[in-house]
Amino acid sequence: INSKPLIYWSIKSFIKNKKIKKTWVSSDSKKILKISKKLGANTIVRPKILANDTASSDLTWLHAIKIIQKDEKIDFVIGVQPTSPIRENKDIDNSLKKFFKKKYDSLFSASDKHEGFLWELKKKNVKPEYNIFRRPLRQKLKKIICENGSFYIFNVKKFLKYKNRLFGKIGYYKMDKYKSFQIDTKEDLFIAETLMKRLKN
Repeated sequence: INSKPLIYWSIKSFIKNKKIKKTWVSSDSKKILKISKKLGANTIVRPKILANDTASSDLTWLHAIKIIQKDEKIDFVIGVQPTSPIRENKDIDNSLKKFFKKKYDSLFSASDKHEGFLWELKKKNVKPEYNIFRRPLRQKLKKIICENGSFYIFNVKKFLKYKNRLFGKIGYYKMDKYKSFQIDTKEDLFIAETLMKRLKN
C-alpha cells in the first residue's frame, strides 16, 4: 500500500509510540520477518499449524506470549491485526488511557454502526430480519457498536487463563469510521491505498 508492505503500517503505528515497550511480529514468512526486523520489530517464527486460514488470532497471540515470556515478563498486550492499516498514535494513547482508567480486563477497537435493513441469505432465497411492511426511518434504527478488528488490549495473565481475546470487564475504544476499513480482498487494497493517499494530502 502506497509503496510500502502492508505490515509496515501497523509496525510504524507502534514502534515509535513511547507507551509501547516492545513491538513483536509473529509470522511463518521469512520475507515478512525480515521486513519486520528491518523496521525495528522483534520477531517470532510462527509454526505452520498456526499460519493457515483456520488459525485464530487468539491462538497465534497465545503462542507468541509463551515464546516472549521465556525471556521476559509481560503484563499487557495490544494485539494488532495488520489488515486494518489505518490508525493514529492518538488511537493507541487514548485507548490505553481508557483501558487503565476504567480498569478493564480487555478492550476492543470499534466503530459506530446502525442495525440497518438486514436480510438473511438461505441458499438462493433471502429473508428479511425486519418488518418490511413497517419499514423504520434510518435515523430511528438501533445504534450498535461494531468491532473493527484494528486492535485489542488485554491482561496477559487472564488471557492465558481464558485463551480468548475478550474476557472479564470488557471495554471498547471508538475510532473514526474511515479507520475501520479492513483489507480482505485485492479490491480492498485499491480502496485502502486511495483512502490513505487522500488522508495524507
